[in-house]
Amino acid sequence: MYLPLSEGNPAQMNLCDSCKMTRFKSNRGAHINSCYDATLDEPPVYEETNFSNEEHRTVRPSVMSAFGHDTLDRVPNIDFYRNAGSLSGQRVVRPSLQELHDVFQKVSTYRPLLLFHFGNVEILKYDVEKSDGTPSDDLESAEPLDSSKGAVRFGWIRGVLVRCMLNIWGVMLFIRLSWVFGQAGWGLGIVVILLSCVVTTITGLSMSAICTNGVVRGGGAYYLISRSLGPEFGGSIGLIFAFANAVAVAMYVVGFAETVVDLLIEHNALMIDPINDIRIVGCITVVLLLGISVAGMEWEAKAQILLLVILLVAIVNVFVGTAIPATEDKKSKGFFSYQSKIFLENFTPDFRNGETFFSVFAIFFPAATGILAGANISGDLRDPQAAIPKGTLLAILITGVTYLGVALCVAATVVRDATGNRNNSVPLGTVCNGSSAIACDFGYDFSSCEVESCKFGLMNNFQVMTMVSGFGPLIIAGTFSATLSSALASLVSAPKVFQALCKDNIYKALYFFAKGHGKNNEPIRGYVLTFIISVAFILIGNLNTIAPIISNFFLASYALINFSCFHASYARSPGWRPAYKYYNMWLSLFGALLCCVVMFVINWWAALLTYGIEILLYIYVTVKKPDVNWGSSTQAVTFVSSVSNALSLSGVEDHVKNFRPQILVLTGSAQNRPPLLDLAHSFTKNYGLCITCEVFVGPKSEVLPEMNAGMESNQLWLVKRKRKAFYAAVACENFREGTESLLQASGLGRMKPNTLMIGFKKNWQIAGKDEVQSYVGILHDAFDFEYGTVMLRMDEGLDVSHIIKAEDEMLKAAKEQQENEMMANGTKGKGLFRKSRKPSQQMNEKLMESSGLFKKKQPKGTIDVWWLFDDGGLTLLLPYILTTRKKWKDCKLRIFIAGEPGRSEADREEMKSLLHKFRIKCSDINVIDEIHIKPSGDSTRTFKEMIDPFRLHEGSKDTAHAEAMKKEHPWKITDQELSNFEEKTNLQMRLNEVLQENSKSANLIIVSMPIARKGSVSDYLYMAWLDALTRNLPPTLLIRGNHKSVLTFYS
Repeated sequence: MYLPLSEGNPAQMNLCDSCKMTRFKSNRGAHINSCYDATLDEPPVYEETNFSNEEHRTVRPSVMSAFGHDTLDRVPNIDFYRNAGSLSGQRVVRPSLQELHDVFQKVSTYRPLLLFHFGNVEILKYDVEKSDGTPSDDLESAEPLDSSKGAVRFGWIRGVLVRCMLNIWGVMLFIRLSWVFGQAGWGLGIVVILLSCVVTTITGLSMSAICTNGVVRGGGAYYLISRSLGPEFGGSIGLIFAFANAVAVAMYVVGFAETVVDLLIEHNALMIDPINDIRIVGCITVVLLLGISVAGMEWEAKAQILLLVILLVAIVNVFVGTAIPATEDKKSKGFFSYQSKIFLENFTPDFRNGETFFSVFAIFFPAATGILAGANISGDLRDPQAAIPKGTLLAILITGVTYLGVALCVAATVVRDATGNRNNSVPLGTVCNGSSAIACDFGYDFSSCEVESCKFGLMNNFQVMTMVSGFGPLIIAGTFSATLSSALASLVSAPKVFQALCKDNIYKALYFFAKGHGKNNEPIRGYVLTFIISVAFILIGNLNTIAPIISNFFLASYALINFSCFHASYARSPGWRPAYKYYNMWLSLFGALLCCVVMFVINWWAALLTYGIEILLYIYVTVKKPDVNWGSSTQAVTFVSSVSNALSLSGVEDHVKNFRPQILVLTGSAQNRPPLLDLAHSFTKNYGLCITCEVFVGPKSEVLPEMNAGMESNQLWLVKRKRKAFYAAVACENFREGTESLLQASGLGRMKPNTLMIGFKKNWQIAGKDEVQSYVGILHDAFDFEYGTVMLRMDEGLDVSHIIKAEDEMLKAAKEQQENEMMANGTKGKGLFRKSRKPSQQMNEKLMESSGLFKKKQPKGTIDVWWLFDDGGLTLLLPYILTTRKKWKDCKLRIFIAGEPGRSEADREEMKSLLHKFRIKCSDINVIDEIHIKPSGDSTRTFKEMIDPFRLHEGSKDTAHAEAMKKEHPWKITDQELSNFEEKTNLQMRLNEVLQENSKSANLIIVSMPIARKGSVSDYLYMAWLDALTRNLPPTLLIRGNHKSVLTFYS
């Protein structure tokens, strides 16, 4: 045990002898405060030598002494703010508020800093909380990569900029961009490129805001969305995004294979036939790419640099080629170098073959995707918070300018249609007609393209870039580079995202793929799965159908990233503090909507399919309720909505039609009285407020730690048992004061309890008078605060706390024994822990059986309602609510009322009419006209025996003696009181007899609760009434409303 010093008290420097600590003297000069060294600015160091293992270490009772005295307070430190599951560093435990605030205890549970000596090295060791190792418990769950061990970490250029540029510069740049500008003209062509860049730029801004709002780990888009919107959205889009990347590998590889096969056809070197050659080349290519990926991120990064160099040379080759004067061969194919007339001619659109602006945009947009390539390897970045915004946005700018530059150069040099035939040359100045007339100004007549299809020009030749370039083979190399770099980026992205998803254990069946290997924690299993998916789609050979789905999958991710930024900003949570400030919540919302629109523009059925899959996965994750809590903006918005709704509700007056029971249940700990909680939950279910309450009795200093420790565990217990209820607790000197506080202060605005539910005090005869007075006092308080009051009695009892406690102790003992056996034998235990799980059934089977009575579906039977006094209708409303619940649907209502002799039929008809107006159905109405009869002699004798210990028996004494007895025992039942309330006492006994006759077989009995007038009826007499009324019956509810109507027959 380490003993902290009280603040500013040098006398307590003399620590206990058992620790045997000796103070080291400073050699840096004297100082005034014995706990403060001004030169060292650190607390004095003590040597601790009394260790059983003879370990030598020194202890510093305080982390700092900059304030001139020793203190348990700690200066701000990053380790205090780590999550409990953090693997990137240990979470340091700061002193609790109680340790600083409570009266100083010499023996403290707080452990100060330890200074360990290893040779000449001093290591400060805080008292730390041990991580439970649960990955989903921590934002920092990804194990940190130690650079000293050779782990590869990338900066913003190699890690983000290069990857994004390579992924965005796809084959579209070389084989489709010219066609897009031919169809749309360079006017609308610019709009196509700018619109694509708007989508990606807004997404990039939103992503920048999200990833600078805290530590970013591996998982890319999945990580950003899941930590912002929660596991439901993150889990659904993460699986879709990982699958899209896996299929994208196949799409890019097939694009590469098709180019190779075209070359084979050109040189008559086909192996089998075009489709099978695509499959063979594709499979070989993906195997080589897999080898590069598995070899490690360093090799993959080197390959990306090589591919980038080739791609840049190819792009420069296009610009150089457009500046070289056109040869006759190129002129015949529509290339005339830079000409203003051609540039103006190509400004307007010329849509052909059913193409429209949107269809052309749909074909081009996939070229703009790929902005998440850097974010997808966020776990491998040196500083993802700085690298992702900078690299992604710069990549969008560079690639956007490149697309525009290449497209405009081609639009200024190549006509839309050309024959490729040199014989179509004409003298300069020849007048031609049609859309190809512009070529006549440069010596070629392509008017034949008006009547027959031509093979060259912007509209007809996908290899315009090769023809325009200075050296054609470089364009082929650029095409190879573009396809292979995109395939390689996707092949790395898919397993990384999938691994992050699996680590969070949202889909438990996929946890197998969470394991990483090597210094970079490479997802080898994920690579294999991605390889299998890629090969499967490569073997199909035709990705024209799947391509739009992939684009839609990517767009769905973009939409959710934008929505995440908007949602987090809209929630205005204090935790939303992104370092990147150049974003706007409404711009993010516009970006999300724009992405959704673009999805439908590209392919409406693929968009619907994407939404359908996402919704199904969302529902699955919601139903499974993964045990994670990432502080998502969804939680923040829920809180904001709750406060807003509660405030709007408080501005509306209560109306009888909207009355619903809002129950405050005195259960003690949430699990202590199951029947009470289960029945209350049946009344409120999802439609009313239910608060389970516990009063901790005793000095606050003693009970507060237990209360604070139980707050969260009790609420979690309710959640796990699917009880839609809240847990509340107070600490007080006595039980009644605590309950009074709960009755007055529980709830919020209109969301406030209106009904108290309590268990019958079965042991009232043996409990002390203070307990009985407190219990009855609570009932009086409930009536004073105008609460409806409900009391449940079950003959077996309600409280199972002693059984739970005994069970916990036995389980703990069994576990300790098992651990001891394992330590002694070095083998697995023999299962004693599992065998000892049912001590409660052995100890009290009857009580445990009755405690689960209201958990299960009720058998066919009746709920007997003895509505004896009009209390506003609560006695009738609560049983009606029960019949609407699934567990009670087989139970019929039977109504019993008190009637005057000779008027039974009239009373029945009146009640029948009233129930009809209330629209409450019942199977039977019984009028009891014999309640006024005196109870039997047995009942009277039993009652007298019950109250005899609590009677004063002052009648046989003289007046002075009687008065003295009353003063000495004011709580006892006097003879005068018994005489005054003889009729009411007889009524309770008689009612019990009638209940025994009519309702002995009921599933549940509900009776109007008798009221005891304050100051007139003693507490023990009232308890005797309640006991006599409900004795030897099935489960019985005593109900008394607050005498305000809760039922109405008006519409």
